Amino acid sequence: MTIFGPVIDVRPLFPRERRALLDLLGGLEPADWSRPTVCPGWDVHDVVGHLLNDYARRLSGGRDRHGGAVFAAGETLPSYLARVNEEFVRAARQLSPRLMIELLEHLGPRLDALWAAVDMTGPAALDVSWAATDLPSPAWLDVGREYTEFWVHQQQVRDAVGVPGADDPELVRPALEIFARALPQALRAEERPEGTAVELEVTGPAGGRWLAVRREGRWRLEPEGTQPAAWVTMDQDAFWRLASRGVTVGEARARAVLTGDPALASATTTLLAVVA
Repeated sequence: MTIFGPVIDVRPLFPRERRALLDLLGGLEPADWSRPTVCPGWDVHDVVGHLLNDYARRLSGGRDRHGGAVFAAGETLPSYLARVNEEFVRAARQLSPRLMIELLEHLGPRLDALWAAVDMTGPAALDVSWAATDLPSPAWLDVGREYTEFWVHQQQVRDAVGVPGADDPELVRPALEIFARALPQALRAEERPEGTAVELEVTGPAGGRWLAVRREGRWRLEPEGTQPAAWVTMDQDAFWRLASRGVTVGEARARAVLTGDPALASATTTLLAVVA
């Protein structure tokens, strides 16, 4: 087992998550597409345009081996992603909602085929920097990261238009599992004796418990360990919003219970599972 814990295979869930998204979008009124979302400066139309970018980008790079990334001088990965995401969203504003729905419906099965061909135990096509910056990521974590991206953006649209859904535990639990893979990275600056453990508990129908243990100079996810030196408990809504920065660290802490070593508990609540 690596520092990332056991393999999580989310591939069977992509069609189900996408069907829920397409059903949602097909039922929106014209005014709904202009409703603001939690993404700064983006309305519903913009978030859907961003999802279309995600689909096209992964197919172009993963299936077609098209290397289109061009960094500006001195540009970091977060600033590059912010720039190109905004560029695509701006361009997509000329696309009709109907056309974007049709494009998502057309590209989705092709993306499913790309994921189906992935050796989930092999190396990732794109490393997941929020899980580790000094180790290569496994393919299953890269694919899982894409699932969380799609699911979170769907939830942002649902929040904006006031239509809950895609919230069955079978869809939510894997997203939480992938987000929990950011726990060792959240604790990386905290040096502790060998075997020190931190427990994160997420409550709710899709919740669970994850244990990060200090081994050989770094934190890693393990199924069990010694009595934790710190515990953090929060509900599943607070957790996924924290991981995707739909709420601030302070807002998440206000909704959490922190026990034990204050520095470890505090570091746990900085968990971030997006590039920022």
